[in-house]
Amino acid sequence: MISIEKTEKILDKIADELPKDFYRDLNGGIILLPEVKLHPKNKSNDLYILGEYHNSVNMGRYITIYYGSFEHVYGHLPQDQFYEKLKKTLLHEFTHHLEFLAGERGLERKDARDLARYLNS
Repeated sequence: MISIEKTEKILDKIADELPKDFYRDLNGGIILLPEVKLHPKNKSNDLYILGEYHNSVNMGRYITIYYGSFEHVYGHLPQDQFYEKLKKTLLHEFTHHLEFLAGERGLERKDARDLARYLNS
């Protein structure tokens, strides 16, 4: 199991490797929270939220990564695989951010389709 402190270091390394343009108007940055977050529409405590992109009038634009969810879903993985899952999630949330800036909603629609498939399974 990878600690939250180690996860924060890994997340910082991934974030440092991303192009600076990704951070345009992401005034709240990337936040790593300790909690587990279940999707409100989960059917049997099996649909975890790993990360979220936020665009709030009060708080601005920022990305949240949920360490507790990562620990629960991927805590058994070796560090290199955990790293890849964390990177994939961060890039997913950055895609939401960049699409928002461009006026696109492709990933949002894909996420909605994926959720519908889950709910119908």
